[in-house]
Amino acid sequence: MPSPEYSLPDVLERLYDNQLALEAALMELTLLVESQGHAEAGENVRGALEVIGENAGHIKQGLARLRVQESE
Repeated sequence: MPSPEYSLPDVLERLYDNQLALEAALMELTLLVESQGHAEAGENVRGALEVIGENAGHIKQGLARLRVQESE
């Protein structure tokens, strides 16, 4: 039996966690860029962050379903 820390749901959960960490880091950089007067660049990044945020809910739901299937 494969090690549980390398199961598909676990790997996807770690990718999801990485996505959230990158989202937080990008927001910090966005705030810095905007504070230096680069509003347009900040708006562009915020648009990308919005997509990441929208997809996060779908990813989390999919992970929950995989976990349920894995336990059956």
